[in-house]
Amino acid sequence: MNYDIKITGGTIIDGDKTPRYKGDVGIKDGKIVALGSAPGDAEKVIDATGKIVSPGFVDCHTHYDAQIIWDKMMTISPWHGVTTVVIGNCGFGIAPVRPTHRDTIVRTLENVEGMDANALREGLGEDWPFESFPEYLDAIEKGGMGINVGVLMGHTPIRLYVMGDDSTERTATPEEVKQMREIVREGLRAGAMGFASSKAATHIGAGGKPVPSRLAEYKTEILEIAKVLGEEKTGIIQSTIGGDVLQDQFAEMSIAADCNVTWTALLQGMGDHNVHLKKAAELVASGAKVFPQVSPRALNFEMNFKAPFIFESMKVFKPISAADLEGKREIYGQPEFRDNFKMALKRGMERGMLAGWPKTVISDCPSDPSLNERLVFEVAAERGEEPVDLVLNLALESNLEMRVRMPVANHDEEVVEVLLKDPNVVVGLSDGGAHASQLCDACFSTHMLGHWVRERGSFDLEYAIYLLTSRSADVFNITDRGRLKVGLAADVVVFDADTVGAGELERVYDLPAGADRLISKASGIEVVIVNGQVLRENDVDQVDPATDVLPGKLLRNGAAA
Repeated sequence: MNYDIKITGGTIIDGDKTPRYKGDVGIKDGKIVALGSAPGDAEKVIDATGKIVSPGFVDCHTHYDAQIIWDKMMTISPWHGVTTVVIGNCGFGIAPVRPTHRDTIVRTLENVEGMDANALREGLGEDWPFESFPEYLDAIEKGGMGINVGVLMGHTPIRLYVMGDDSTERTATPEEVKQMREIVREGLRAGAMGFASSKAATHIGAGGKPVPSRLAEYKTEILEIAKVLGEEKTGIIQSTIGGDVLQDQFAEMSIAADCNVTWTALLQGMGDHNVHLKKAAELVASGAKVFPQVSPRALNFEMNFKAPFIFESMKVFKPISAADLEGKREIYGQPEFRDNFKMALKRGMERGMLAGWPKTVISDCPSDPSLNERLVFEVAAERGEEPVDLVLNLALESNLEMRVRMPVANHDEEVVEVLLKDPNVVVGLSDGGAHASQLCDACFSTHMLGHWVRERGSFDLEYAIYLLTSRSADVFNITDRGRLKVGLAADVVVFDADTVGAGELERVYDLPAGADRLISKASGIEVVIVNGQVLRENDVDQVDPATDVLPGKLLRNGAAA
């Protein structure tokens, strides 16, 4: 046989936890057609001697819904071997959307997902090429994509579309729930991966109000929408845990809709992980299909006080979330606000939710760079100031540009290892495309391979690659990729197990309107193949999004057409 691509001499790990073996991979017409033995010639031969050949990695928790409009490569995910992403998580997205609600969507994403509003406005433009969810799917498919994309329908834009401004004020009427159900039904028939929602208290939207999904009643709205997936016999549910939607409710949705439910996120430092794992095992044993998402990365938020995400669920920050820049400056200077902030922080630390506050670091201080990378509490003690007064004073001196880095969760690696090894979890929460100036965990895959496999020796490669590929694909009903198997899509990564890893975080200013973000470069990722086409080789893109037909596919209902 003549192949389009033949990968020779590599060590194959197929994604199914089966033992590795040496062999070749033959690829033709976007599919894997030979595995192990691949006699014949090829237009392109890739020598993988001494390297690992695995399925492309699946990132099931991203927020590239807007970024895909201007960045069809969805950087930085493919740098780290990711060939498939799921967007629309936590109930957030940009469709359906009425023209009059576009700015509300932008301001919602600005608050809840830390996206720069000016970057969103410039990147999306004035005339969005869609209104309904099916039109959004058609628009991103027509625009092209470097890697494969599955799209969840977000509860927040659906609720805003049906209820308008009332979506952040009240519960829905039966007629409004009926309209939402039909929008979800229409989306599933057009190819949505499923439905996503959130009632988490941390999710604050436009104007400092709760995101629309937080106003939804569980029984009369969320569960009723979930039942549409059972009626249509397709889709999964993803939700952030919180409010009155907890593990028992996830199980109820799973059984009512006969579908997988995955929730975000089970992290060390956020409650007793043993209780959550025990509950997850009980639910699976009872017949529910409920999968907690865990992350292999420590969760560190780097933020300024223009967008203080970690604190915005505090009642004292409600006026901050609603204010413009000058309004924020004024409030931060008020003694009453500062006193209330100090009391709220004390309560948060006592409850364990803000245990990282004493470990907070000044990461970037424009007014005094000598303070960079120093502990807030240490500098405050030297100056005889309260830590809150110190950070707010430094923030005001820099027009709120000063940044702090605060550890939030997943810092006890002994516990994180327990979470990652639990049979009922799925690896998620990279948040690619979100909180771009505050964190960067889209490098989770190379971090897993470099840190957890090579440096700590916590897993063998077979298990780590299973977590990064077929496990996520199976939970999200992605049927035609996630494994190296004859007949499946040729999404393949060739990497060096001795050097693979995630680089240090760097701040760049390459988003629309010159907005900044944090990135991490990969090491050891040698070739990334998407649907039988080389996307990256030796850390260089092999396609030009401006001129080339891109190899990624829209995964309607979990599979490429």
